[in-house]
Parts: sequence; structure tokens; C-alpha cells
Amino acid sequence: MQRHFLRLTAATAALGMAVALTGCSASGEADVVTLKLIAADYDVNGGHSSRAYWDGVVHKFEAAHSDINVEVQIESWTNIDRKVAELVKAGEAPDIAQIGAYADYAAGDKLYTADELLSIPVQSNFLAPLVAAGKQRRVHFGLPFTASTRMLFYNKEHFKKAGIVKPPQTWEELGAAAQLLKTNTKVSYPIALPLGPEEAQAETMVWLLGAGSNGYVDPSGVYDIDSEDNTAALEWLKSDLVDQKLTGPVAPGKLNRKEAFAAFTRGEVGMLNGHPSLMKSARAAGVDVGMVTTPSRAGRSRSTMGVADWIMGFKQNGHQTEIGDFLNFLFTDENVLDFAAQNALLPVTVSASEAMEADPKHQDLKQFLDELPESVLPPVDKTSWATVSEELKQNIGNAVKPGGSPRQVLERIAQKAREAQQRE
Repeated sequence: MQRHFLRLTAATAALGMAVALTGCSASGEADVVTLKLIAADYDVNGGHSSRAYWDGVVHKFEAAHSDINVEVQIESWTNIDRKVAELVKAGEAPDIAQIGAYADYAAGDKLYTADELLSIPVQSNFLAPLVAAGKQRRVHFGLPFTASTRMLFYNKEHFKKAGIVKPPQTWEELGAAAQLLKTNTKVSYPIALPLGPEEAQAETMVWLLGAGSNGYVDPSGVYDIDSEDNTAALEWLKSDLVDQKLTGPVAPGKLNRKEAFAAFTRGEVGMLNGHPSLMKSARAAGVDVGMVTTPSRAGRSRSTMGVADWIMGFKQNGHQTEIGDFLNFLFTDENVLDFAAQNALLPVTVSASEAMEADPKHQDLKQFLDELPESVLPPVDKTSWATVSEELKQNIGNAVKPGGSPRQVLERIAQKAREAQQRE
């Protein structure tokens, strides 16, 4: 039976989109508007899948809109956020950017709102947690482009050799499984714990939610990084995993996600938290992969961590109507599903998610789809989040190192977060 995702209530007011008059040339033909779009490269294997995707979308769009051209520039994730920031600062903002964060641009009045760009059916089709994360001061600016959730991945062959009968559901069971992997197999990392600076803020949040925490903020949106639940989560990681030498040869604070994922595909890792793309690469490498909802202190996490990347329309060039036309086309089920399927990621709309869930070709993603509607995202609506995220990336690994104090590390990061929030 097909499960239906939580839908947003459609706006009751009519869409307030300004209509731009198209100029005419001397020959009477309509002028052509050129939209500049910068998009991130998702092809981790160095291929050209992102370019091919955008070329296909643009070709179909331009065939139906002879008065609009779209020029696409693909940038690596290493460079794209900096590149867009430099262009905006220089007064050369793109018309559309598909990047990792929107909050600074929204706060600086650089972006069109969703109401100004999208039709009501398109707006109301986004998954609820992603819309909530895309709002700043209750106004929707960040349009979700793609999403993922986290699950605990495990190597079935290693589990069998270790004598682990079923995947862990609680932290206690996880610790016991890691000990069996260490004792009964030659695995390098019984459980990989990537708290290095690449993506420590995401790995950390998985464990905070598992402790029953709300993550990095309280229900009112105020930073609550050094809460008792958060402190307990890191103290458990240190005492029950790291101090027991269950996290492998690289200190968690030095281990990045990319390196941990690569080790998993080489068969060197028993367990780790991962997103859908890892499933694809691990199976391609011949790893017999199992996946389960991330364990928690009590049994099942109240919610899992969600992640989204964003697409947005910039005001600078005044192409509101043309940007809206392109984005309404981009969020058709065909385009949303194509990108998600090509990159083993999750659709951001209700209808595309339901279509993926019903398609037998995508049954491997069903577990991730099930988690997304109730997922919790980091506080990406805050302009201070970039600062706080960087503090977490650089320092959270110190909480679990020998002699480290989870409470003191969290208190220091919390103080930085409060200072950053005051500057918002």
C-alpha cells in the first residue's frame, strides 16, 4: 500500500508573481533573455553526470521557451559556495544558484521568495521538513533541490563472521556489536566515527538525535548545543566506543566522511552512519551492505537527521518571470526523479517521492524515503549557522580524544554559537 507523505497546506492567497513585459526587436521578434545558472557537481567519481543532467533539462526547457536561454556553469562542491559569494559581492550574481546554503542571501534581501517564483501546486508539493528548513523568519526562500537522510550501514559478511545475529537498535547493542567485530574479525574499524572537519557537524547531529535531543537548537530555535542530552551523547561515544578502541586506527577528530566511506567500500569498516550514495558505491565494490535505522540510547531515534541542498533565484538581474518559468519546469516529477535516481539521493517533492517509492527499481531507497518526512535538519535558516557549523567541524573531535571533556568542548562551542546568534 502506497504511503502518503505529509503535505504542506497550499497557500490560500493567489500567487503574487510580477509579469515582466518582453521587449521586441526591430524585426518584431521577442527578445531572448539569458539566465545564468551555477550548479554543484554531484559526480564523486569524476564523470560528467551533473553536466549531462543539466544539459538535458535545459534542452527540454528551451524547446518549450524560445524566448529564454539558460547557461549552466558546473562547479565542484569545494569551490561553489565561495564562487557564488564572490560573484554576489562583485555585483555579478547569477540568476539561479544551486548550492549548499541560502540564509545569508535571504537575510541580505538578495533572493526572490518562493511565492514570487513558483506556482501554488509546485510550492505545495515540497516535503514539509524541507520547506520548514528553507524558511527564514517564516518566509520561504530556500527551495530544496535534493535531500538525503542517514542510516546505519553495516557489512553483512563481517557481521556473520563476528557472530552478530541482528543489527543493533540501541547504543548498548551497537557497542556490543563493535566489540564482537573487534574480537572476531580483522576489520580495521569496528565502527567508523568520522568527526573530522569535512562533515563533523552532520555525524555529530546523528548521535545527538539518538540521545533524544532536538539537535543543535531547542524547539524555539535558540541554540542549545551544550544541553544535558547532547553532553550525554558525546560522553557515551567517548567512554563506550573511542576509549574502548572500537573506532579504528584514525582518531575520530582526524577521520573525514569521504575517507570513512572509502574504507567501507574496501571492506575495512564494520559499521558507520551513511547516506544513500554510499549504498550505491559500496555495492558496486562488491560489499554486501545492510542498513538499519540509526540506533539510539532508548531504542529507536525519535527522528533521523535530514540534509538538503538548495536552489534559489537572485533578484539582481530582474529576471523574476523567466526564473520562475525555469524553476516550475525544473520541479516536474520527471526532472526531480531523474536527478535523484542518477545520484542515489532522495526527491524533494511529495509526488516524486511517492513515485519513487512505488517503483520497484528504487526499493533500495525506500528505507531512506521512510525517514525523510519526520527528519530534522540542521538550523540552515540561521545566518549564524555557517559560523557554528565551522566551530563544530574544527573542534567537536576534541570532545572524544584521550583526555578530552565532552562537556567543556560543547560549552565552548555553545558560547561561540550564542555570540554568533546575537550578531544575526
